[in-house]
Amino acid sequence: MTHLGTIAVYGATGQQGGAVLDALLAKGASVRALVRNPSSDRAQALAQRGVELVQADADEPASLVPALDGVQALFFMTTPPGGVQTEDTEGETQQGIALADAAKQAGVPHVVYSSVGGAERETGVPHFESKRRVEEHLESLGVPTALVRPAFFMENLLGMSPSLENGEIVVRLPLPDAVPLQMIAVKDIGAVAATALLEPQSIPDGAIEIAGDELTGSQIAATYAKHTGMPARYEALPLSVLDDSYDMQAMFRWFADSAAYQADLAQVRALVPEVLDLPAWLRTVEVQPGA
Repeated sequence: MTHLGTIAVYGATGQQGGAVLDALLAKGASVRALVRNPSSDRAQALAQRGVELVQADADEPASLVPALDGVQALFFMTTPPGGVQTEDTEGETQQGIALADAAKQAGVPHVVYSSVGGAERETGVPHFESKRRVEEHLESLGVPTALVRPAFFMENLLGMSPSLENGEIVVRLPLPDAVPLQMIAVKDIGAVAATALLEPQSIPDGAIEIAGDELTGSQIAATYAKHTGMPARYEALPLSVLDDSYDMQAMFRWFADSAAYQADLAQVRALVPEVLDLPAWLRTVEVQPGA
Protein backbone atom coordinates (compact mmCIF):
# COMPACT_ATOMS: atom_id res chain seq x y z
CA MET A 1 0.00 0.00 0.00
CA THR A 2 1.18 3.51 -0.79
CA HIS A 3 -0.96 5.23 1.86
CA LEU A 4 -0.28 4.08 5.42
CA GLY A 5 -2.07 6.95 7.17
CA THR A 6 -5.75 7.47 7.87
CA ILE A 7 -8.21 7.31 4.97
CA ALA A 8 -11.38 9.40 5.27
CA VAL A 9 -14.61 7.99 3.84
CA TYR A 10 -17.55 10.35 3.43
CA GLY A 11 -20.94 8.66 3.62
CA ALA A 12 -19.50 5.56 5.24
CA THR A 13 -22.91 4.40 6.51
CA GLY A 14 -24.33 4.37 2.98
CA GLN A 15 -24.18 1.80 0.21
CA GLN A 16 -21.09 2.93 -1.69
CA GLY A 17 -19.24 4.44 1.24
CA GLY A 18 -19.86 1.29 3.24
CA ALA A 19 -18.43 -0.85 0.44
CA VAL A 20 -15.33 1.33 0.30
CA LEU A 21 -14.92 1.14 4.07
CA ASP A 22 -15.27 -2.66 4.03
CA ALA A 23 -12.61 -2.96 1.32
CA LEU A 24 -10.24 -0.63 3.16
CA LEU A 25 -10.60 -2.52 6.45
CA ALA A 26 -10.01 -5.80 4.62
CA LYS A 27 -6.71 -4.33 3.40
CA GLY A 28 -5.72 -3.30 6.93
CA ALA A 29 -6.17 0.44 6.42
CA SER A 30 -6.96 2.94 9.16
CA VAL A 31 -10.34 4.52 8.38
CA ARG A 32 -12.03 7.70 9.54
CA ALA A 33 -15.76 7.70 8.78
CA LEU A 34 -17.24 11.14 8.10
CA VAL A 35 -20.86 10.80 9.17
CA ARG A 36 -23.75 13.16 9.81
CA ASN A 37 -24.70 11.52 13.09
CA PRO A 38 -21.97 9.64 14.97
CA SER A 39 -24.57 8.45 17.50
CA SER A 40 -26.64 6.57 14.93
CA ASP A 41 -26.80 2.78 15.10
CA ARG A 42 -24.99 2.43 11.78
CA ALA A 43 -22.20 4.75 12.85
CA GLN A 44 -21.78 3.00 16.19
CA ALA A 45 -21.57 -0.34 14.37
CA LEU A 46 -18.60 1.09 12.47
CA ALA A 47 -16.98 2.25 15.70
CA GLN A 48 -17.21 -1.31 17.02
CA ARG A 49 -15.11 -2.37 14.01
CA GLY A 50 -12.35 0.04 14.98
CA VAL A 51 -13.38 2.90 12.69
CA GLU A 52 -12.82 6.47 13.86
CA LEU A 53 -16.03 8.52 13.75
CA VAL A 54 -16.08 12.24 12.96
CA GLN A 55 -19.16 14.40 12.43
CA ALA A 56 -19.25 15.99 8.98
CA ASP A 57 -22.02 17.09 6.63
CA ALA A 58 -21.59 18.47 3.11
CA ASP A 59 -24.66 20.64 3.72
CA GLU A 60 -22.68 22.25 6.56
CA PRO A 61 -19.35 23.08 4.86
CA ALA A 62 -17.81 24.44 8.06
CA SER A 63 -17.82 20.89 9.45
CA LEU A 64 -15.73 19.46 6.63
CA VAL A 65 -12.24 20.96 6.95
CA PRO A 66 -11.74 20.00 10.62
CA ALA A 67 -13.02 16.50 9.83
CA LEU A 68 -10.28 16.09 7.21
CA ASP A 69 -7.42 17.22 9.40
CA GLY A 70 -4.43 14.91 9.04
CA VAL A 71 -5.95 12.37 6.64
CA GLN A 72 -3.85 10.93 3.82
CA ALA A 73 -6.73 10.42 1.39
CA LEU A 74 -10.46 11.06 1.02
CA PHE A 75 -13.21 9.08 -0.68
CA PHE A 76 -16.50 10.73 -1.44
CA MET A 77 -19.50 10.39 -3.70
CA THR A 78 -22.56 12.54 -4.18
CA THR A 79 -26.31 12.02 -4.42
CA PRO A 80 -29.19 14.51 -4.70
CA PRO A 81 -30.14 15.85 -1.25
CA GLY A 82 -33.25 14.08 -0.07
CA GLY A 83 -32.65 11.06 -2.31
CA VAL A 84 -32.54 10.38 -6.04
CA GLN A 85 -36.30 10.82 -6.35
CA THR A 86 -35.92 14.54 -5.61
CA GLU A 87 -33.77 14.95 -8.76
CA ASP A 88 -32.01 17.85 -7.00
CA THR A 89 -28.93 17.64 -9.18
CA GLU A 90 -27.93 21.23 -8.42
CA GLY A 91 -27.89 20.41 -4.73
CA GLU A 92 -25.81 17.33 -5.48
CA THR A 93 -23.22 19.41 -7.31
CA GLN A 94 -23.06 21.90 -4.47
CA GLN A 95 -22.36 19.10 -2.00
CA GLY A 96 -19.56 17.80 -4.18
CA ILE A 97 -18.05 21.26 -4.56
CA ALA A 98 -18.15 21.74 -0.78
CA LEU A 99 -16.27 18.47 -0.25
CA ALA A 100 -13.73 19.28 -2.96
CA ASP A 101 -13.12 22.75 -1.49
CA ALA A 102 -12.66 21.25 1.97
CA ALA A 103 -10.14 18.73 0.64
CA LYS A 104 -8.19 21.55 -0.96
CA GLN A 105 -8.29 23.70 2.17
CA ALA A 106 -7.30 20.79 4.43
CA GLY A 107 -4.42 19.86 2.14
CA VAL A 108 -5.63 16.31 1.56
CA PRO A 109 -2.89 14.64 -0.53
CA HIS A 110 -5.19 12.41 -2.59
CA VAL A 111 -8.93 12.28 -3.36
CA VAL A 112 -10.99 9.53 -4.93
CA TYR A 113 -14.37 10.67 -6.24
CA SER A 114 -16.99 8.14 -7.29
CA SER A 115 -18.75 9.71 -10.25
CA VAL A 116 -20.57 7.79 -13.02
CA GLY A 117 -19.64 6.09 -16.26
CA GLY A 118 -19.85 8.48 -19.19
CA ALA A 119 -19.83 11.64 -17.07
CA GLU A 120 -17.17 13.19 -19.30
CA ARG A 121 -19.09 12.45 -22.53
CA GLU A 122 -21.85 15.11 -22.33
CA THR A 123 -24.65 12.62 -21.80
CA GLY A 124 -27.35 15.15 -21.04
CA VAL A 125 -28.48 12.93 -18.15
CA PRO A 126 -29.05 15.31 -15.22
CA HIS A 127 -27.51 13.15 -12.48
CA PHE A 128 -24.53 12.45 -14.74
CA GLU A 129 -23.99 16.10 -15.58
CA SER A 130 -24.15 17.06 -11.90
CA LYS A 131 -21.31 14.67 -11.17
CA ARG A 132 -19.35 16.00 -14.14
CA ARG A 133 -19.52 19.49 -12.60
CA VAL A 134 -17.90 18.05 -9.46
CA GLU A 135 -15.19 16.38 -11.56
CA GLU A 136 -14.48 19.70 -13.29
CA HIS A 137 -14.30 21.54 -9.98
CA LEU A 138 -11.79 19.05 -8.58
CA GLU A 139 -9.71 19.54 -11.71
CA SER A 140 -9.88 23.33 -11.39
CA LEU A 141 -8.61 23.13 -7.81
CA GLY A 142 -5.60 21.04 -8.76
CA VAL A 143 -6.41 18.49 -6.06
CA PRO A 144 -4.71 15.15 -6.88
CA THR A 145 -7.74 13.07 -7.79
CA ALA A 146 -8.68 9.67 -9.14
CA LEU A 147 -12.13 9.40 -10.71
CA VAL A 148 -13.98 6.10 -10.38
CA ARG A 149 -16.87 5.99 -12.87
CA PRO A 150 -19.25 3.06 -12.22
CA ALA A 151 -21.70 1.67 -14.76
CA PHE A 152 -25.27 0.60 -13.91
CA PHE A 153 -25.47 -0.93 -10.43
CA MET A 154 -26.41 -4.61 -10.37
CA GLU A 155 -28.32 -3.79 -7.17
CA ASN A 156 -30.72 -1.70 -9.28
CA LEU A 157 -32.05 -4.95 -10.73
CA LEU A 158 -33.45 -5.90 -7.34
CA GLY A 159 -35.63 -2.80 -7.24
CA MET A 160 -36.67 -2.73 -10.91
CA SER A 161 -37.08 -6.45 -11.67
CA PRO A 162 -37.68 -9.35 -11.83
CA SER A 163 -41.23 -10.50 -11.14
CA LEU A 164 -42.66 -14.00 -10.90
CA GLU A 165 -45.69 -14.55 -13.13
CA ASN A 166 -47.35 -17.94 -13.63
CA GLY A 167 -44.20 -19.78 -12.69
CA GLU A 168 -41.99 -17.70 -14.99
CA ILE A 169 -39.47 -15.02 -14.08
CA VAL A 170 -40.03 -11.85 -16.09
CA VAL A 171 -37.28 -9.25 -16.30
CA ARG A 172 -38.50 -5.85 -17.44
CA LEU A 173 -36.47 -2.72 -18.16
CA PRO A 174 -37.15 0.34 -20.34
CA LEU A 175 -34.37 -0.78 -22.67
CA PRO A 176 -34.47 -2.44 -26.11
CA ASP A 177 -33.39 -6.07 -25.91
CA ALA A 178 -30.64 -5.65 -28.52
CA VAL A 179 -28.82 -3.10 -26.38
CA PRO A 180 -26.20 -4.53 -23.99
CA LEU A 181 -25.98 -2.90 -20.57
CA GLN A 182 -22.75 -2.72 -18.61
CA MET A 183 -23.18 -3.21 -14.87
CA ILE A 184 -21.16 -3.37 -11.67
CA ALA A 185 -21.76 -4.66 -8.13
CA VAL A 186 -21.52 -2.05 -5.38
CA LYS A 187 -19.04 -4.30 -3.58
CA ASP A 188 -16.70 -3.95 -6.54
CA ILE A 189 -17.05 -0.18 -6.64
CA GLY A 190 -15.73 -0.31 -3.10
CA ALA A 191 -12.87 -2.60 -4.09
CA VAL A 192 -11.79 -0.36 -6.99
CA ALA A 193 -12.07 2.78 -4.89
CA ALA A 194 -10.06 1.25 -2.05
CA THR A 195 -7.32 0.29 -4.50
CA ALA A 196 -7.33 3.81 -5.92
CA LEU A 197 -7.07 5.27 -2.40
CA LEU A 198 -4.22 3.06 -1.27
CA GLU A 199 -2.37 2.80 -4.58
CA PRO A 200 -2.90 6.04 -6.55
CA GLN A 201 -0.55 4.84 -9.25
CA SER A 202 -2.98 2.01 -10.05
CA ILE A 203 -5.20 4.52 -11.90
CA PRO A 204 -2.56 5.79 -14.36
CA ASP A 205 -4.80 8.17 -16.30
CA GLY A 206 -6.54 9.48 -13.19
CA ALA A 207 -9.91 7.99 -14.17
CA ILE A 208 -11.39 4.57 -14.75
CA GLU A 209 -14.84 3.52 -15.93
CA ILE A 210 -15.80 0.28 -14.24
CA ALA A 211 -18.12 -2.64 -14.95
CA GLY A 212 -18.11 -6.34 -14.15
CA ASP A 213 -20.46 -7.58 -16.87
CA GLU A 214 -22.20 -6.55 -20.09
CA LEU A 215 -25.52 -8.22 -21.01
CA THR A 216 -28.66 -7.65 -23.03
CA GLY A 217 -32.07 -7.97 -21.43
CA SER A 218 -32.53 -11.53 -22.69
CA GLN A 219 -29.08 -12.44 -21.40
CA ILE A 220 -30.00 -11.02 -17.99
CA ALA A 221 -33.17 -13.11 -18.00
CA ALA A 222 -31.21 -16.21 -19.02
CA THR A 223 -28.84 -15.60 -16.12
CA TYR A 224 -31.79 -15.49 -13.71
CA ALA A 225 -33.13 -18.70 -15.26
CA LYS A 226 -29.85 -20.52 -14.78
CA HIS A 227 -29.50 -19.21 -11.23
CA THR A 228 -33.02 -20.16 -10.10
CA GLY A 229 -33.73 -23.16 -12.30
CA MET A 230 -36.96 -21.46 -13.41
CA PRO A 231 -37.98 -20.32 -16.89
CA ALA A 232 -37.37 -16.62 -17.53
CA ARG A 233 -37.92 -14.08 -20.27
CA TYR A 234 -37.17 -10.43 -20.96
CA GLU A 235 -39.74 -7.77 -21.79
CA ALA A 236 -38.61 -4.35 -22.99
CA LEU A 237 -40.75 -1.53 -21.64
CA PRO A 238 -41.42 1.85 -23.28
CA LEU A 239 -39.77 4.94 -21.83
CA SER A 240 -43.25 6.19 -20.93
CA VAL A 241 -43.16 4.00 -17.81
CA LEU A 242 -40.67 6.58 -16.51
CA ASP A 243 -42.92 9.59 -17.18
CA ASP A 244 -42.58 10.70 -13.57
CA SER A 245 -38.79 11.04 -13.88
CA TYR A 246 -37.14 13.11 -16.59
CA ASP A 247 -33.76 12.07 -15.16
CA MET A 248 -34.43 8.33 -15.51
CA GLN A 249 -35.95 8.81 -18.96
CA ALA A 250 -32.81 10.65 -20.06
CA MET A 251 -30.60 7.90 -18.69
CA PHE A 252 -32.41 5.02 -20.39
CA ARG A 253 -32.65 6.99 -23.62
CA TRP A 254 -28.86 7.44 -23.41
CA PHE A 255 -28.46 3.71 -22.86
CA ALA A 256 -30.45 2.96 -26.02
CA ASP A 257 -29.26 5.72 -28.35
CA SER A 258 -25.51 5.76 -27.79
CA ALA A 259 -22.52 3.60 -26.98
CA ALA A 260 -23.38 4.48 -23.38
CA TYR A 261 -21.05 2.88 -20.84
CA GLN A 262 -17.59 2.11 -22.19
CA ALA A 263 -15.78 0.29 -19.39
CA ASP A 264 -12.91 -1.99 -20.38
CA LEU A 265 -13.88 -5.14 -18.49
CA ALA A 266 -10.42 -6.65 -18.86
CA GLN A 267 -8.83 -3.51 -17.39
CA VAL A 268 -11.21 -3.61 -14.44
CA ARG A 269 -10.51 -7.29 -13.84
CA ALA A 270 -6.76 -6.64 -13.97
CA LEU A 271 -7.23 -4.05 -11.21
CA VAL A 272 -9.65 -6.16 -9.13
CA PRO A 273 -9.38 -9.81 -10.23
CA GLU A 274 -12.34 -10.90 -8.09
CA VAL A 275 -14.79 -8.44 -9.71
CA LEU A 276 -18.24 -10.04 -9.99
CA ASP A 277 -20.11 -10.79 -13.19
CA LEU A 278 -23.90 -11.09 -12.94
CA PRO A 279 -23.98 -14.85 -12.22
CA ALA A 280 -21.42 -14.44 -9.43
CA TRP A 281 -23.29 -11.45 -8.01
CA LEU A 282 -26.58 -13.37 -7.96
CA ARG A 283 -24.91 -16.00 -5.81
CA THR A 284 -24.21 -13.30 -3.20
CA VAL A 285 -27.77 -11.99 -2.91
CA GLU A 286 -31.13 -13.48 -2.04
CA VAL A 287 -33.19 -13.38 -5.22
CA GLN A 288 -36.92 -13.34 -4.52
CA PRO A 289 -38.86 -12.44 -7.68
CA GLY A 290 -42.01 -10.56 -6.74
CA ALA A 291 -45.44 -11.89 -7.55
